[in-house]
Amino acid sequence: MARSSAGVVVAGLTAAALAVVGFLAYQASAAQDRRDTGADRTPAASASPSPGAGKAGERDKANKADGTERTALPPGSGTGERIVYSLGSRRVWLVGANEQVTRTYRVVPGAVDPEPGEYAVTSRTERVTGSDGVPVAHVVLFTQVEGTVVGFSAAVDGSLPTGAPKEGTGGVRERPEDGEAMWKFATVGTKVVVVP
Repeated sequence: MARSSAGVVVAGLTAAALAVVGFLAYQASAAQDRRDTGADRTPAASASPSPGAGKAGERDKANKADGTERTALPPGSGTGERIVYSLGSRRVWLVGANEQVTRTYRVVPGAVDPEPGEYAVTSRTERVTGSDGVPVAHVVLFTQVEGTVVGFSAAVDGSLPTGAPKEGTGGVRERPEDGEAMWKFATVGTKVVVVP
C-alpha cells in the first residue's frame, strides 16, 4: 500500500509540475556545433508564425555566405555582464562584467524566436519535462512570445533534436556542459541581449 501511495504522490507532483510548465516552460532545444552533427535545421511552417519564425533559413544562408562561423562577440550586443544570443549565428556568449567572453557555443532554437532586444532572466528551473516530452535540465527563461515561453536548457540525456522544431516551441537547447555553464552564470535578473 505504501508503494501505491508513493506512486500517487509522484504522479500528483508530476502533474502539478507539468501544469506549471504548460504555462511557463517550453520545449527546450539543444545545442551542438554544426561541425559535430553536420545537420542543419529550419523552423517548422506555421499558419500564424510568431515573430522571427520562418526567418532562420534566411539567417543561416547569410551566416554561411562567407563560409565561416561567427564566434566573435557581435557588435551592438550591449555592455556589462550579460548573455548574448544571436539568432542568425545560433550562438550564445556568456560575457563577464569585465567585457570578457567566458564561454561561447552553438545552440539549436525552437520554432519561435524572440525579437532582437534586451531582456532579463525571469526564472530558473533545475529539471522539468519539456513540451516535447524530453526531460530537460538547467532551464533559464527570459521572455515570452505570443504565449510561448523562450529560454535555454539542455536535455538530461544529452540528446540533441533533429529535424524541424515542433511548432509553437521557444526552447533554445544547449549541450549539457553548456547548459551547466549557463546555469552557473545566469541568475534571475541577468541581462539577456538578443541580436539578429
